Amino acid sequence: MLLASFALSGFDSIIKTMELGEAIEQIDSCTECDICLDVCQTYEVTRDKAFSPIGRLQAAKKVFQADDVTSEMVDGIFGCMSCQRCNLECPQEIDISRIVHKARGELLRRGVGPLETINRVIEQMQDLGNMVNGDPAKRWEWLPEEFPERESDTLLYMGCLPCYLVPQVAISSYLLLKRLGMDFMMLKDEGCCGNYLYHMGRGDIAREKFEENRERFKRLGIKKVITTCPGCQLSLSPDRKAQANGFEVLHLVQVLPDLLRERHECQNAKLPCILQASYQDPCELGRAGKGIYEEPREILSLCGVELVEMDENKERAACCGGILAVAFKDICTEVGTRFLEKVKPDNIITACPSCLLRLNYASKKRGKGKMGMYVSEVILDFLNCSQVN
Repeated sequence: MLLASFALSGFDSIIKTMELGEAIEQIDSCTECDICLDVCQTYEVTRDKAFSPIGRLQAAKKVFQADDVTSEMVDGIFGCMSCQRCNLECPQEIDISRIVHKARGELLRRGVGPLETINRVIEQMQDLGNMVNGDPAKRWEWLPEEFPERESDTLLYMGCLPCYLVPQVAISSYLLLKRLGMDFMMLKDEGCCGNYLYHMGRGDIAREKFEENRERFKRLGIKKVITTCPGCQLSLSPDRKAQANGFEVLHLVQVLPDLLRERHECQNAKLPCILQASYQDPCELGRAGKGIYEEPREILSLCGVELVEMDENKERAACCGGILAVAFKDICTEVGTRFLEKVKPDNIITACPSCLLRLNYASKKRGKGKMGMYVSEVILDFLNCSQVN
């Protein structure tokens, strides 16, 4: 289903929608106090009002009123990271992120936007079952051992990025859960969650992917889904209610504290040299997700990591650049570079494969000398290097 046949429905029947009148009313309540400019990282990088929350609201109003919009306005709307930092700071409590998302959908209705990029991702999802142009036959090449197909009511849903672009996330998560004795299954023909297309305004396809996954999980008797990616977690549970899906969707960091305590792995370990690192709060795990802040810090502390908190952390954490990598790579890289400049230790730990990919890319590209690690990598290395009973 490409843009020519696009009819916007999105997660609108699942996630609360914003009516056109409400959107315009909220836009009109903006006093242009400029507070949002202080936290908008795309504005910080570009110094272009079109890439600011205020500029996006003004452009969105034109979109909703069917007025002409400039190419710069379109870029500004699609160049939003959906990080929701502006929402948090707006004194008028304008839901800027949701307004921008609605404007994207309206623009795509008109056939306006980064159509070539979005169509390419759609085709990859349809033809290959993933959004990163990965060969389906190689999806599980990262597996360190033969993993027989088996039945379980717990599914480890790995996601596109770990399987194809950041295999260290997949390998360490798989080995860690096995070591901690968790019973789980994986799907050899695992499909994409559709998260990127949802953010870019193609909620109709994202909803289709959600329905496909939900029906499949129900047929398999899945009661719990564990994801390595915050975006996958949100896309597989868009209504935020487990009972509506028939299964619970948890991020890896939510299941690890109990597993580590049950196995007494960390308590029985002799601490190796303590790693000093900053933990990066992924937007879709925290502020724009389910507000998960303490669990990753708890498990890292259990495993001897000395955390050096960033000045901006938890609900006010900065974004890595995220979804901009596909259509606005230069801006994304600069956002990531400036993020790295604010990190004091050389080590950064995250719980998001996309953040890991973007921050390591920015570090390599701009020579920042910082190293990003996924949370399961750190824990597994700790357990492997420790003497445990």
